[in-house]
Amino acid sequence: MEMLGFTLAILGMASVIALGGIGSSIGVGLAGQMAAGVITEEPQKFGKLIPFIGLPGTQGFYSLLIGFLVMMRLQFFTEPITTVSTGVGLQIFFICLPIGLVEMVSAIYQGKAAAAAIGIVAKKEEETGKAIIVPAFVEIYGVLGLVSAFILLGGVKV
Repeated sequence: MEMLGFTLAILGMASVIALGGIGSSIGVGLAGQMAAGVITEEPQKFGKLIPFIGLPGTQGFYSLLIGFLVMMRLQFFTEPITTVSTGVGLQIFFICLPIGLVEMVSAIYQGKAAAAAIGIVAKKEEETGKAIIVPAFVEIYGVLGLVSAFILLGGVKV
């Protein structure tokens, strides 16, 4: 039964990392496609568009941080690895899975918001500062997922 707990915890860790990474790759792809279209017509805007492309990638980093937090909680890098009860494994799994979904969905929508903001920069370059606020609001939910993971995983007694 101890192996089941460890397996559930690892599955939770893998899901948060995978979901955040998937969402970030989709979001960065959406923003990158829009930016590529603008840069084709106006290559001098490349530098101003880079932050818009990179913003949806932050959820992937947050998810990776959460994964490392789980690894540290499990003492993953020490010998012998900590035994994990089924209950603790379930706790870690059910913390990581929904937070991974939050990171994935917020990254995708941030990519869509960044693409729309790139459209603002394409038409009115002087509004770049205002345009970056649009995808930044979506970032809040990625940060909330990260903070929630730290609080919830900190409460798990391994």
